[in-house]
Amino acid sequence: MVQQQRGWLRRPVVQRSRMMLEVASELVGSDGWEDRQVEIHMRPQGAPDWGMCFFASDAPNSIDAVASGTAQFAICNPGGVLSMALKGTGPFKEPVPVRAITVFPQFDQMGLAVTSQSGLTSLAEIHDRRYPLKVSLRGQHDHSVHLVTDEIFKAMGFSLDDIKSWGGEIRYDEAVPSPSGRLRLVERGTVDAIFDEALPVWCNPALDLGMRFLPIDEPYLTQLEQMGLPRNPITRQEYPRLPQDVPAIDFSGWPVFTLASTPDAIVTAFCAALEARKERIPWFGGEGPMPLDRMVQNTPEAPLTIPLHPAAERFWQSQGYI
Repeated sequence: MVQQQRGWLRRPVVQRSRMMLEVASELVGSDGWEDRQVEIHMRPQGAPDWGMCFFASDAPNSIDAVASGTAQFAICNPGGVLSMALKGTGPFKEPVPVRAITVFPQFDQMGLAVTSQSGLTSLAEIHDRRYPLKVSLRGQHDHSVHLVTDEIFKAMGFSLDDIKSWGGEIRYDEAVPSPSGRLRLVERGTVDAIFDEALPVWCNPALDLGMRFLPIDEPYLTQLEQMGLPRNPITRQEYPRLPQDVPAIDFSGWPVFTLASTPDAIVTAFCAALEARKERIPWFGGEGPMPLDRMVQNTPEAPLTIPLHPAAERFWQSQGYI
């Protein structure tokens, strides 16, 4: 009887929480709904403080949230940024003991494209010629594109501020480059460079406009790799209209991560919940359930740039994924 009463008391709490979660799930997938970044807080009913937070971000600030304890689980793209955090390099002044839960698959690179009219054939020429480049960057100021761009240029001895001091312009334009969006700025002559990821969306249209992708050459690639940003060339196999393969920085993977200190029981519960709901979670790689077997094995599209949390590794092994 007592157990039945407890179940009856729990049902309204569960119902209210699930209602809000289902409504949020529907809205973030709806056309015209712009508020798509989600932060979920959980606590025992009536507790004074929130004890658990899931942060569905895509930016480096998710690492700060997990490191500070503001969130326990979060997402960051690309995986290389988490590797930098683990090493304590770049903008991370000390190592952050991050651990992976899984990695959403997405194969991608950082593209540094300029117009043929600029005459530029390498990144080094921007510095050597003090070229007044007019650059379009992602309008989302906390996006990892900005961090990765800054680190590439820092390794090469100059910065976006230097480009501005040479008479150039740095614009922040909304969304991924597309033929109907930021690439029109190239057609109009408003900008002569676009630096961004999501190459499957804009690489071929950019090539159609006569743009060229500038390579990151040695020793800078090795220096960036040592910091935690792995190389991943843009190849003619992917984009046959490229004159040749282009050495570039990887932008693959959306790791779900936590801290090494997160208790095993909490990590296991998170993994079990993901496994239980994998058929209900939409993913942009295709139809069917989430491919968890492809999300824990360190593949090019889902690179494990940081170690799996030991409890996550044990759980995925128990499911036969690794």
